[in-house]
Amino acid sequence: MPTVIRLTRQGRKKTPVYHIVVADSRYPRDGRYIERLGLYKPSTNPATVELQFERALHWVQVGAQPSDTCRSILSEKGVMMKKHLIEGIKKNALTAEQVEQKFQAWMQEKEQSVIKKLESLNLSKSDIKKQKLAAESKVKEKRAAELAKKFAAAAAAAAPAPVAQEAPAAEEVASATEETPQA
Repeated sequence: MPTVIRLTRQGRKKTPVYHIVVADSRYPRDGRYIERLGLYKPSTNPATVELQFERALHWVQVGAQPSDTCRSILSEKGVMMKKHLIEGIKKNALTAEQVEQKFQAWMQEKEQSVIKKLESLNLSKSDIKKQKLAAESKVKEKRAAELAKKFAAAAAAAAPAPVAQEAPAAEEVASATEETPQA
């Protein structure tokens, strides 16, 4: 009997709640299952995962194959890491104490990253708007400075030198006065 760890869909339309279950691979997706391991709510930010760690570890060690999504959930919660470390004990590469130390260090790093993500999510919307507004104003100032330079260069190129304009004007006045008496 090939067992799999997979999700069964529950909840309402457009608000899914998934149960993490161990089932025979021949059973329907939302049908019968052997054991329920936890709950997964992807609609929350960050996604909520409740998992019976020891039971999930037991089923993975026994040979239950997780689906892709369940594998990522189990990896995030540390089940796959713990399984990997326990296999090191079986191969005499690690001791039980080393496994616990490495696992605890890994879990602390994971908790730090989760805390950091929660802090970034807890920034109020007004703070985010203020940051965006400040960034937009900097961009606006840069663009205004570039346009001012561009217009100054265009104005300098379009306006001829003042000395060159005065000389033709004097010649035009002299020629205009000469033509007037002849008429």
